[in-house]
Amino acid sequence: MVREDDRGIGVTVTAGPGFVHGLIRITAAAPIVAVGDPVRCAKHCHEVIAQAADSHLVLLPELALGGYTCGDLFGQRSFLDAVLEAIDWLREAIKKTRQMIVVGAPLMIGDALMNTAVVLCEGRLIGVVPKQYLPNYREFYEQRHYHPGDLRGPTSIELLGCEVPFGVDLLLRWGDAVVGIEICEDLWVPVPPSSMMALAGANVLLNLSASNETVGKAAWRRDLVTSQSGRCIAAYAYASSGPTESSTDLVFGGHCLIAETGRLVGQSQRVGDDTDSQPITATYSVTADIDLQRIEHDRRLTGSWHHGRSIHQPKFRTIEVLTTVREIDAPLNPVDAHPFVPKDPKTLDERCAEISGIQSAALAKRVSRLSSKSPLVIGVSGGLDSTLALLVAVQTCDANGWPRERILGLTMPGFGTTEHTLHSANELMRLLGISAETIDIRPLSLDSFLALQHRPLGLVIDDATTVEALQQQLVNTPHGNGDLVFENVQARLRTFLLMSRGFVLGTGDMSEQALGWCTYNADHMSMYNVNTSIPKTLVRFLVRYAAANHFANQCRDILMRIADTPISPELLPPDASGKIRQSTEAAIGAYELHDFFLFHFIRNGFTREKILYLAKHAVFTEKHSDEQIEKTIDTFFRRFFLNQFKRSCVPDGPKVGSVSLSPRGDWRMPSDADSSAF
Repeated sequence: MVREDDRGIGVTVTAGPGFVHGLIRITAAAPIVAVGDPVRCAKHCHEVIAQAADSHLVLLPELALGGYTCGDLFGQRSFLDAVLEAIDWLREAIKKTRQMIVVGAPLMIGDALMNTAVVLCEGRLIGVVPKQYLPNYREFYEQRHYHPGDLRGPTSIELLGCEVPFGVDLLLRWGDAVVGIEICEDLWVPVPPSSMMALAGANVLLNLSASNETVGKAAWRRDLVTSQSGRCIAAYAYASSGPTESSTDLVFGGHCLIAETGRLVGQSQRVGDDTDSQPITATYSVTADIDLQRIEHDRRLTGSWHHGRSIHQPKFRTIEVLTTVREIDAPLNPVDAHPFVPKDPKTLDERCAEISGIQSAALAKRVSRLSSKSPLVIGVSGGLDSTLALLVAVQTCDANGWPRERILGLTMPGFGTTEHTLHSANELMRLLGISAETIDIRPLSLDSFLALQHRPLGLVIDDATTVEALQQQLVNTPHGNGDLVFENVQARLRTFLLMSRGFVLGTGDMSEQALGWCTYNADHMSMYNVNTSIPKTLVRFLVRYAAANHFANQCRDILMRIADTPISPELLPPDASGKIRQSTEAAIGAYELHDFFLFHFIRNGFTREKILYLAKHAVFTEKHSDEQIEKTIDTFFRRFFLNQFKRSCVPDGPKVGSVSLSPRGDWRMPSDADSSAF
């Protein structure tokens, strides 16, 4: 291991501190190139670095010091001496920054000229990585000038008076980040070196490139970068030369991209985009925050990724880099407040269509194993969840040539049912043309209260109490009174009636499962649940999508009415005016917060502190104070752990997204787990 010398050049041997919340900010940029003048190039690079002062890592293009298009100038001693002068100038210029800089430069390695990436940090030379694959086809002729890097080369070189680690087998550990570097063509081959780097532990992959623009190439480049980040479960940053490279035969577009685990998180404008023309002196760059904790979580859970390491057994040297890591005050990338709901309307429609297709296909397969005479029974409340399940059942019947009358919708008004939702339920069933029945559960509920010797909401009842008298007394009880027995009796009676009629379709959604917001062995249970992995924030959009695309006129109007109805189980009595007074979100907190917490806890494995940090920087539909966010996340974790026993025996249902709570396929957890650590 090379240590620092008295000039401050070299490598330290102790790992630096981790990035706060695992967030590392990366800039990939294409600076102005003074072709043939490395020192001027270095000064242009420094201008870009200064503009990216908030970034931890700045990636610059292939051969940025001097230019990719220098041709036979690469063989001139004067040119190569100027490259060394440029590296030294840049090293001095960044001494006071706390950034890692990766820049392309031609270097003599022994008596061979190589196309390399030079890594600098706080005025130190950290390492040099050579290009492995040299294109020599069509417009490329790199083998005319360069020798490829391979494992036969030296492990260190003398550069500017210091011994610096060198080789294609170098990784740089910087706190939580392990950086692997490849150059341009290395990515375009069947097995890119970055694949082996990732298996060896690299979670940040960098590519210095000089990729010229031809028709259609940008899309291919974008796909390569994005898919490689997905295959490697890593971040991948790509910086390509801009239009100030020589245009003797080629034009370079300045295309810079950053991807993370299969998602393109940012890209620069480039030459050839359908936008206003940029001056030739424009800088092309992209900056994004990469979440190293998310990458770590995904790798931890992907067993096949680790199996690849055992098969290939990649061998790399890891250089430890010590520098103070700056904290990011606020995330640069907008924090998506609704991770289950795409912002782009077109993407949202596509997502809704895909989910509807998955739900319908799943239900069709399950129903195909039943007798053709078996009715599909569903409790229709006039609320969002039961409406979505009913729409899926209708679409499934239509697609498979089954009569809609096979669906039996039961509306079962209780002591908390309002005229608003009852009307919505009855109208929806009528307009959809399904079989429909109404069963007033209040008499059965009253009998149950008497049998249990229970006082509903504290009211005294006896054999002389009538349903209507009890209803009136309940309406006049103070707001805020609670009574779980009163609610659970009604919920279980509804399930009893449903299951006495046929094959019951469940309606509860994933958010309710997460919070345990359901009655055990009541709305918690069914024969099949098409909503089982649909989060509450997405349910409303699915209903609206169906209304807009599959139903017309009066049916569309009633669906929109349901989509606008407040979320409530309607188990407590309405107020004196007949309006809903039992608000789910007033009781447990906003669903948009709970879904945000659910996504980052299950999908990303983030800590409570990390989730809070992100939540306080997200822009929600309803503005929530920091105090509300903290109170709601406490509710989320408390209820999530207390209600695992309900999730341990949920009905079958289709998985539709990356987050699911099925105890068979996804989330397995002891029902008596302790939440203290969370």
